[in-house]
Amino acid sequence: MTPRRTTLIFVLLALATGLLFVADLATGSVAVSPGVVWRALTGGACDPTVRDVILKIRLLKALTALFAGAALAASGLQMQTLFRNPLAGPYVLGVSSGAGLGVALFLLGAPLLGVTGHSFVQSLGVAGAAWLGAAFVLAVVLAVSRRIKDIMVILILGMMFGSGVSSVVEMLQYLSSEAALKSFVVWTMGSLGDVTGSQLALMLPVVTAGLVLSIAVIKPLNLLLLGENYARTMGLRVRRTRMLLFVSTILLAGTVTAFCGPVGFIGLAVPHLARMLFASADHRVLMPGSMLAGAALLLICDLLSKTLALPINTMTALMGIPVVILVVVRNRTLFR
Repeated sequence: MTPRRTTLIFVLLALATGLLFVADLATGSVAVSPGVVWRALTGGACDPTVRDVILKIRLLKALTALFAGAALAASGLQMQTLFRNPLAGPYVLGVSSGAGLGVALFLLGAPLLGVTGHSFVQSLGVAGAAWLGAAFVLAVVLAVSRRIKDIMVILILGMMFGSGVSSVVEMLQYLSSEAALKSFVVWTMGSLGDVTGSQLALMLPVVTAGLVLSIAVIKPLNLLLLGENYARTMGLRVRRTRMLLFVSTILLAGTVTAFCGPVGFIGLAVPHLARMLFASADHRVLMPGSMLAGAALLLICDLLSKTLALPINTMTALMGIPVVILVVVRNRTLFR
């Protein structure tokens, strides 16, 4: 693909993302015009009630969708390249399940410790628990991948780790109190609208740091496409690169899972959509392209979920499953 065409696709994708963001702000139980949205955002003449709805509810949700979509897509692309596995992703390899285990331990155990009174402390505790849980599972998968080179075996083991973690979570649910169980079950449904202002104030800087780190490892990711041995001969410090990818994935997937619940298929499907859209394996194109596509796709899913009154995970599954089927069919050609 020519640089001119790549630039054109980026421009169109950025415009589409911006339009979807505005549409998400305008859509809800009561639809408003883009002009009203603009006046609410810029401080123009606007009904106070409408302004509050847009700024205090819809804007928080749209920003969450924007950053969560970009974060999950970036982490999925990193994992697919690191493991050289087209079916790798935060959800499939059990990283999201590990984050879920951390959140379960906090939400179901925090009432016993008395640390749930302050909203910011609770937000920080949920995020920290998710980071630790994601780090644990990803560390295990990375350790296994250093000894086992078969990508399908690693994929199966990752899914087994995820299933094992889910079993531990089920035991915690069985033993927990009714109030703590209700709080955790609501979290497992996945939602972009439950993120509060204080949570978003913590989520956005952490996700931004993860995205910046994803941009910083673009060159190492391109070298890893050629294999670890070749990357070493080119001077790449593979262990250091793995650690950077490890930290970035924890910040991205762990944070999104902590505040939005287990949002599936975005991290798995969007990198492949970006590959098909840009017809390129160069991460200088794929990484920003995946971030934009992930943000746009999650905004579409949020629009559809509000319109059809369905959970966000239902929409991401309906969007992602056809892509996964296509990936399975074209598995042998993805990394050539």
